[in-house]
Amino acid sequence: MTIPLTLRELLIPRGLPADARTKLIRHQDPRCDMRQLREDGFFEAYQQYQSRPVLECDYLVSFIGDANSTAVLHGVYSVGERRSSAEFALPLGAPEFIYPGEDGFHYDLQRVPSFDELVDRVVIAWGESSRSWHQWLDAKRDKRVVEILPAGYVREWPGYLDFVLTFAELSALVHNPAANREWHRRLSSVAGIYLITDAAGQQYIGSATGDGGLWVRWRGYVQTNGHGGNVMLEAAVLRDPEYANGLRFTILQTLPLWLTKAEAIEREKLYKLKLGTRARGLNAN
Repeated sequence: MTIPLTLRELLIPRGLPADARTKLIRHQDPRCDMRQLREDGFFEAYQQYQSRPVLECDYLVSFIGDANSTAVLHGVYSVGERRSSAEFALPLGAPEFIYPGEDGFHYDLQRVPSFDELVDRVVIAWGESSRSWHQWLDAKRDKRVVEILPAGYVREWPGYLDFVLTFAELSALVHNPAANREWHRRLSSVAGIYLITDAAGQQYIGSATGDGGLWVRWRGYVQTNGHGGNVMLEAAVLRDPEYANGLRFTILQTLPLWLTKAEAIEREKLYKLKLGTRARGLNAN
């Protein structure tokens, strides 16, 4: 019988002091998507600001809430000075709800890089008390490790029409195919019409056919830093090498691999007409 691994058994050999006052936080907020908040660069500010003095500890082990009362590791932090939130300006562009008001608190949190190899890979069972979003971690209140995902894992396959991938996520899928086998298998098995949106909301519609389907076509965007050989996208990438970081990829319609390129292009034209991507978007033809 396999003996379950606990969080302390995983973290202490990697440098978390056994006698440290350590707290766990499970971030889950109906006001926003935590992963999107992280992608936008405001997650660190979100957890530094607190309306109550809940981070009176030596270390913080931070998680993002997942389904079924589980949580995925975001990072481990040493906890420094606590000061009034009135002394710190909200980062430019950050959602207003992050700021707890002048009566709130701001913590100096320093990420401990020796744990970064476990980020987005360690999944724990938070337990039935999922409303208790901050808890102590000690020998009596340890957490069971449900799973350690392979390095390079992005996320669970959600279905063809139920995801939007950032360029960073797509790149991770392409560079780590073994850790994301299901994505590779699923995207290789269909042709389709897809949509790319940039940071300004400009849209590009394309189609993928032939061997390898959507997977091969989208891999081409990663290999070309985001443009995939498309005229307007290529011009945008040449103007700004960071342009690709704002791209989002999604599928509008799946098609069978046996569909001819000409038939797929007719479907593609219909979507371009519906969404107006020739007149107001990134499609040059």
